[in-house]
Amino acid sequence: MPELRKDPIIKRWVIIATERARRPHDFINAREKVESAFCPFDYGNEHTTPPEVMAFRPADTEKDSPGWWVRVVQNKFPALDSSVEPERFGHGIYDVIKGFGTHEVIIETPDHNASMATLSYEQIKEVIWAYKERHQVLEKDARIKYILIFKNHGREAGASLVHSHSQLIATPIVPKRVAEEIAGSADYYRFRERCVYCDMVNQEGLEGTRVVEENSDFVAFEPFAARFPFETWILPKVHSCNFGDISASQIDSFSVILKNMLLRIHKALDNPPYNFMLHTGIKGIEQSDHYHWHLEIVPRLTRVAGFEWGSGFYINPMPPEHAAMYLREVSIEEE
Repeated sequence: MPELRKDPIIKRWVIIATERARRPHDFINAREKVESAFCPFDYGNEHTTPPEVMAFRPADTEKDSPGWWVRVVQNKFPALDSSVEPERFGHGIYDVIKGFGTHEVIIETPDHNASMATLSYEQIKEVIWAYKERHQVLEKDARIKYILIFKNHGREAGASLVHSHSQLIATPIVPKRVAEEIAGSADYYRFRERCVYCDMVNQEGLEGTRVVEENSDFVAFEPFAARFPFETWILPKVHSCNFGDISASQIDSFSVILKNMLLRIHKALDNPPYNFMLHTGIKGIEQSDHYHWHLEIVPRLTRVAGFEWGSGFYINPMPPEHAAMYLREVSIEEE
């Protein structure tokens, strides 16, 4: 029988359409590959991107030259502009803020043909260090209220270039989705005096049916009220509000579980398009007791249609317990 399941954080309901249940191969379709004859992210083309904001490179190499292994640049077509001030004003009944913000691209590897699922653990660790460094720098700016790190992989997920990269957008307001998570976790904390994300980590560990993988610091599982097939969350096991506080040892273990989960999805679903989003608290906001940073991976396997847009419900044809089982069975040895 189908089920309606309620997300305990933002109170959103989803429909788990068990009568539509599928196997991983049912989601594999012909996909259009993002490709072009010229790639600005390749070695030797550094002059075609905006100047680098930060790079991991040998000390004897020059800025905006080959030799780097992770490189961060401003987006050539930014959604927001760091040169303006976040001035607020009204337009009749409407509220407006000038388009202040930062939009950066994290080029994850010099290898044009690699993906985050196929990168080495060491290289993914370097990428996470870049995330942390940029997060820590930007959160010092009092005008910035939120920093979102995200990745679009594949044309259907919004990527315009095949070369493996992720992005960072810093905004002068907290995004609605994150604000809902913060408010929902605060409600839960007031009622139970516990972090809802910590409770999820504990319950998923006890049940085990939705857990795909865990290590000493992190757990990866399919959420109980998953919106999409193979939606996967990665959470720190020990409560932590702000991603910027991640330690060196946690970066090591985070790189392993992130790589493994992306590789499991890559192999189970034949390199599907996906998005991932890193949701974090930010210093200066009263949320440290109840909000818990986490990363959400969403393979783009189904389309959002009229019912979803009209109702706010999502229909998921893959029960998360089944998705977890399939992903656990994927062999990632010798990768």
